Amino acid sequence: MERHFDEELTHLKQRLLQMGDTAQEMIGLAIKSLVERKESCAQDVFTLEHKVNHMEIEIEDAVLKLLALRQPAARDLRLLTAILKINNDLERVADQAVNISEISILLLKEPALKPLIDIPHMAHLAQKMIKNSLEAFVQHDPQLAKDVCGDDDEVDRINDQIFRELLTYMMEDPKSITRAVDLILVSRNLERIADHATNISEDVIFIEEGKNIKHHIQDESA
Repeated sequence: MERHFDEELTHLKQRLLQMGDTAQEMIGLAIKSLVERKESCAQDVFTLEHKVNHMEIEIEDAVLKLLALRQPAARDLRLLTAILKINNDLERVADQAVNISEISILLLKEPALKPLIDIPHMAHLAQKMIKNSLEAFVQHDPQLAKDVCGDDDEVDRINDQIFRELLTYMMEDPKSITRAVDLILVSRNLERIADHATNISEDVIFIEEGKNIKHHIQDESA
């Protein structure tokens, strides 16, 4: 029974990594659709969403079966609970990529408002946070998880910067308002993706150190 449980956990971790890779791919395609103005990339995101949804159901079913059959306690229970939460976070990341793709298709109907620099950078950081949060989970690395939580501050800073810049566009040219608001929504979706990576990292810290933190790492030297 113990060996079977360990094998199931290994399989679940592998599936989470695959789901994470797909979610990261969706983010990249959504931003490519936006920057290069390619509707085909957005359509690829919609196709991949079905793959992620299938993975989510598969992982959830496997965890619930283990909970029912194994009735785990302590660390194993925390681990399975975390897998359920991570599974949900990754599905939400995929939803955010779909949101960006839908906005991209709307923006394709209008002339480009401005060259996009900060949004692709923000997307790259968000993808990195997803990757590192999952690596922290698989490698049992709470320090890497804390680094991810720290990266969230940089994403928030870029989000604020994008908002201020686009607000200026709207004030100077009312005709730009719709496009500027759409880009603000893209930025907010990326900020939420980073939040999901932070959630995953907080789960890792809870599993490894038994600490329940919320969004900000306390100064441990204090």
